[in-house]
Amino acid sequence: METLLLGPSDVAEGAATPEVIVAVEEAFAAYQRGNVQMPAKSYIDLPQYNGDFRSMPAYMEADDWDAAGIKWVNVHPDNPDEHRLPTVLGTMIYSEPANAFPLAIMDGTTLTRKRTGAAAAVATDHLAVADASSLGIIGAGVQSYTQLEAISTVRDIETVVVSDKREAAIQRFIDRFGDEFDVRSGDPAAAAGCDVLSTVTPVEHPLVPADAVRDHTHINAMGADAPGKHEIEDKLLESATIVIDDYEQCTHSGEINVPWSQGLLTDEDIYGELGAIVTDESAGRGEAGGPEGVTVFDSTGLAIQDVAAAHVVYEQARANDVGTAFELVDTTV
Repeated sequence: METLLLGPSDVAEGAATPEVIVAVEEAFAAYQRGNVQMPAKSYIDLPQYNGDFRSMPAYMEADDWDAAGIKWVNVHPDNPDEHRLPTVLGTMIYSEPANAFPLAIMDGTTLTRKRTGAAAAVATDHLAVADASSLGIIGAGVQSYTQLEAISTVRDIETVVVSDKREAAIQRFIDRFGDEFDVRSGDPAAAAGCDVLSTVTPVEHPLVPADAVRDHTHINAMGADAPGKHEIEDKLLESATIVIDDYEQCTHSGEINVPWSQGLLTDEDIYGELGAIVTDESAGRGEAGGPEGVTVFDSTGLAIQDVAAAHVVYEQARANDVGTAFELVDTTV
């Protein structure tokens, strides 16, 4: 048996957005039904390098398939300036659950971007108004691209307002999508005035004003992934319907972590987890008893999302003869 080596272009080719959205939705459903094993994310802090490593293992069982894997990922903010490397690098090991054979080693950075966009799309599909046609994005980095690609799969997006303090990043975004959508730059308030808003920044001081959103805006809060990070004004979070991906992660390091630690938000302010909506245990927007007004999806990112996306990439790679096969394991016994 051979292991597939899948680089960034291989992962991008295999992670077709519609298929990844379906797989990530299946991951949320499996999580809700208890058909996953997902130990807590572990950290290795390296202050001498102003960085850290994180390990994210998981196993999930969907209706027709199961999958296992682990993502090894870092955050080193000095990388771009000092090493000409991305701040975040990821490597995914995708394994066969039945016998533990490493089926693939793949670029986890591209995989993360794809599955994060897919998670926002799943939330948008269940929580945004059905006729949503405008999307605001705050933060024009690489993650913003997959936000638009995925969300426009589940809603007929026509207008995009992108906000970023870096004019060059905004221009790159416009150059990439200007032929497909009506894309324009704007401040955070202008982006927040869209039907759907995705925030993908690492800020610790809120930049989404409470008085800027529309009365039906759905917000995907994707940026907060560590204690202290905070993109949305507390007043807005207090009045919105909040849906989370995981209770422990969100209260510790998600968008709600700061007001939660200050006692401004409690369990009573959380509508529920997205998995419950996906499995129809709780109602989504437009359903009887479902949320109305402003909704917020607090996404911290789950290891099962990586495994689900890796499953799609690996199956596509096998079907289309993509990647480089090599002998990683001595199978002689």
